[in-house]
Amino acid sequence: MDSHWIWTPDWIHADKKTPRIVYFRKIFNIDSVPEEAVLTVTADTRYKLYMNGSLVEVGPSRGDGEVWFADHVDVSRYLKQGTNVIAVIVLRYPLERQLGNHGMFRTEMPCLYIEGSISGKDISTDASWKCRVNRQVELYQEEERFAPLVIHEHACGDDSLHGWMSGSYDDRDWPDAAVYPAEELDHSSVPVNFRSRTIPFMKRIERRFNDPGSVTIPAHTRASLVLDAGEEMTGYITASMSGGRGAEISLLYSECYVTDEISPTSGTPIKRDRTNSSGGHLTGYSDTYTAAGIGTCNDPEIYTPFWFRTFRYIEVGIGTAEEPLTIDDLSYTETGYPLEVRAEVLTSDPSLGEIWEISERTLRRCMHESYEDCPFYEQLQYAMDTRSQILYTYAASGDDRLARKAIDDFARAQYSSGLINCSYPNTNRNVIPGFSIYYILMIHDHMMYFGDESLVKRYMPAVDRILNYFDRHVDDDGLVGKVGGVNGESSNWSFIDWAREWNPTTGMPPAGLYGPLTMESLLYIYGLQKGAELAEFIGRNETADEYLKRAAGVRDAVRRCCMTEGGLLTDGPGSSDISQHAQVFGVLTDVLDAEEGRTALERTFADPSCAKCTVATQFYLFRALEKAGMYEYTARQWDIWREMIRNNCTTCVESEDYSRSECHAWGALALYELPSVVLGVRPGAPGWGVIEVAPHAEYLEYASGTAVTGRGDVRVSWDKRRRGDEAVVIEAPEGAEIAAPEGARMIRYPDTRN
Repeated sequence: MDSHWIWTPDWIHADKKTPRIVYFRKIFNIDSVPEEAVLTVTADTRYKLYMNGSLVEVGPSRGDGEVWFADHVDVSRYLKQGTNVIAVIVLRYPLERQLGNHGMFRTEMPCLYIEGSISGKDISTDASWKCRVNRQVELYQEEERFAPLVIHEHACGDDSLHGWMSGSYDDRDWPDAAVYPAEELDHSSVPVNFRSRTIPFMKRIERRFNDPGSVTIPAHTRASLVLDAGEEMTGYITASMSGGRGAEISLLYSECYVTDEISPTSGTPIKRDRTNSSGGHLTGYSDTYTAAGIGTCNDPEIYTPFWFRTFRYIEVGIGTAEEPLTIDDLSYTETGYPLEVRAEVLTSDPSLGEIWEISERTLRRCMHESYEDCPFYEQLQYAMDTRSQILYTYAASGDDRLARKAIDDFARAQYSSGLINCSYPNTNRNVIPGFSIYYILMIHDHMMYFGDESLVKRYMPAVDRILNYFDRHVDDDGLVGKVGGVNGESSNWSFIDWAREWNPTTGMPPAGLYGPLTMESLLYIYGLQKGAELAEFIGRNETADEYLKRAAGVRDAVRRCCMTEGGLLTDGPGSSDISQHAQVFGVLTDVLDAEEGRTALERTFADPSCAKCTVATQFYLFRALEKAGMYEYTARQWDIWREMIRNNCTTCVESEDYSRSECHAWGALALYELPSVVLGVRPGAPGWGVIEVAPHAEYLEYASGTAVTGRGDVRVSWDKRRRGDEAVVIEAPEGAEIAAPEGARMIRYPDTRN
């Protein structure tokens, strides 16, 4: 008995060793267009589904070796009465993990699967489908040492494929699809036993560049132009052209203009004004395309790379051969997670509005089928980044769908040791011990915002295993021993932050070269404290007590072994290095009491030799300053983002010094800080059992806006110029328990959520 799993019979040994593009198509006729026509679709590795030449959906969402996803796609609005053509482009990566996208798992079964019918016509994949391998498209590794994407293309136009999605196209030379026999699939767990998609489909919005329109390049001519999207963007590129047989076209995708100078600490190009074309140049990765010369004005030749691209600028280079080439159009379709931002905040500082704008854009660009560290270089979901991104998503939108997927992803990324892969889905091992603690914080955040006891119970075993790993590595001094090192020199990477002083040791405090890191003990304490709250939430009180007892023991060891006479935490036992990070997490974990914390943090600001928190850890610095009663210090910290805006950044950079990436959403801090701290709206008990409203007004004159909660939106306004019960005004849904400042004016409105 045959199945609905098909592949091309024209699959040679060389195809298994390189990324390949495979086309599938089927013609069918219907007498009338149905109101609904849902097909179940999946593929290994990726598919783009078209109906009558229009892109319907892209998928499946990212899974791994245990979970494979399938999509239920309604194609009805793309149908027409009479002849219809369903077409699918499948990108298949090789099994060898280094030869394909690191974030995309694949199986031993390259395949396309479609099941369903339209107006009584069975459209399921079977031997009636036609297929063809397009070996004119080569996907290449973008760098020699570390190439996690493998999405960029060297492609050649092929006149035999022109119009292959149309009903008039002659596919008689295409082979019939080969169908996997059902018995061959009996022992397969992936991708046969797939799950339904758990997140929404990505949005797609048609966009245009600020370009001059149609451009004709004469024969034997080289020309170039730069297209400006006006902002960092993720989108599918489409180039339409006429004539120009043999013309070579290159598309260089760049985030910004960089200078010719190289940073001595990070080894990356120095960036200043991101728009300065006269004082800099564009750098990035390219697609190249050789025109077949078959396009006309009415029926252009079209080149569309399979994967979406990240860019602010595209430098188009053209070299024509014997014929002139006309670029009729070059446009893009914006794509990303359909994030609905509902929070909004207005303050007396207009620069915070600009910071909100670049923060929101950054979060959007780093959300697709998973959270991403950066859309340009890696598109990998890292636990530290993702914990912050999830919080920003909760505060801005209240949407936890992608967060739930991330929590589930990382649970499957856990090794027998207890640590998780720090980035996942990822076909490669990549372990940063401290990132496992950020995963615990991720689950704790979900508890506070959604109060889902079943979720906490499901993932609490992962929390236990993480904490038990660190417990097994507590040394004779009571500290977490040396569990990692420099990236590339140790099986585990002890990354903490991209502080300038730590760039030579790849983001690890240099104290880690010689022994344990104080930060890893502090992170362990933090994980124990949050783990205790999780355990208590689900009724595991003995476990909660045990975790707090462990935390107290490590706390005492840190104070005994890693504290100067002046009350500062060093970066390691026996080390004289002082970092802001150790003081920050010392405050957050109560290793330092309130007075000690204030003194320690003040000294880190005053000492120029002290390693400072960069964009990556500003969230934690802000929390420590708030806890220590020093929130007014955050006013100066926003200068980091004000500098980005002065340099014409449209998204938040990875780090002030190590600014390889222009778009890292751990920097989208304003999305949390303004509604949650300036307006002051945060969950005071799991699942918003209590809505805490505690505005911080230290350095602002006024603020007003809307915060998103699980009990309905809460509107807050405060103004230092007002007196009495008008100084703070809170509008909240009826029935919600509010913990508000004394004297605040409370206005209730009907809860209409149901």
